[in-house]
Amino acid sequence: MTSQITLARRRLGLTALDRARSAGGYTLFARQTGGGVVDMIDIEGRTAHQWTMPVRPGRDAVILSNGNLGYNGSHATSADLYPAWDLWHGGDFYEATPSGEIVWRHEDIYHHHDAQWLPGGNLLYTVAAELPADKAARVTGGDPRKDGADGIVQSDIVREVNRKGETVWEWRIWDHIDPADLPIHPIFDRRHWPMINGLSVTRDGLILMSLRTTSGVIAVDRASGRIVWHAGPDVVAQQHTPVEMDDGSILVFDNGNLRVGSSNPYSRAIQFDPKTMETTWDYTDPNAPSFFSPFMGSAQRLVNGNTLICESGFGRLFEVTPMGEVVWEYVIPDFAEYPAPLNQFIRGSHNTCFRAHRYSESQVPWL
Repeated sequence: MTSQITLARRRLGLTALDRARSAGGYTLFARQTGGGVVDMIDIEGRTAHQWTMPVRPGRDAVILSNGNLGYNGSHATSADLYPAWDLWHGGDFYEATPSGEIVWRHEDIYHHHDAQWLPGGNLLYTVAAELPADKAARVTGGDPRKDGADGIVQSDIVREVNRKGETVWEWRIWDHIDPADLPIHPIFDRRHWPMINGLSVTRDGLILMSLRTTSGVIAVDRASGRIVWHAGPDVVAQQHTPVEMDDGSILVFDNGNLRVGSSNPYSRAIQFDPKTMETTWDYTDPNAPSFFSPFMGSAQRLVNGNTLICESGFGRLFEVTPMGEVVWEYVIPDFAEYPAPLNQFIRGSHNTCFRAHRYSESQVPWL
């Protein structure tokens, strides 16, 4: 019987490999509809290792410096904040050994989107919190027809916890930005401003934050809480995963929804200089609209200078050279439906994953 899923009628699994120019190694990803399965594949697309975690992914899975798996799981009884909350909350964190033994767990029912496992063992992540009424009144843009009857607007706190689950640092975005200065894009509801969907830490200790509903990346000084720089919608569009490069530039997966000056959306990986806000490198498909993920996505610079890109919405993982040549490509072959109540918002069968990560043999010596 012919599959009614367009993607499933196309080539799946490993679709391209230039072994001489690829960085090689192992690629890790957690399928959003995989129910808790985390896959690690080798450069030929074969399953090298697999975990089955207790809950479906809230978002991401990574290999930690000790070789264990850090897993951002979806909390079964997460907070009920607004209708679309279940699409992006996590809140059930696990550390698991290669054999699957759970050695640490942390729960926070207000967590959503990203989390970073820090070198010292602490966990940095974003939580939703009610915006004070006077601040909520200053939220602009968005679609007022989707406002909640209670008038509550959720905002974001970035929180760091230690291994005991104790909060050791917090940063509230509304203490540092006037909501009126960052209008929500017209298509979004105003239940969550500005929705921090990505975090990372620079070599100098700045915390990079990706602002989804307003399109932007900010860098925050941890000690003072001051926003050091802000790349706005003239630089990025609905982006994810900002990461500092060796030269101080910032690599971002730029989703491309509502990009300024563009009527046809397409995604790209871009690198920009935060001092000048000028793009210093980018990858766009030669047929630009054929590479597009309207949600999620990641870009990772590899040891040989190549870039691993995750086109999340369509389960396509691929590696490009600095010149933009594809030298490896893998399309996740496993499709399934999102569980209820997510299937009210995202219908049909999907092969999505939030991010993909590439690791060298030396980073997984137990394999």
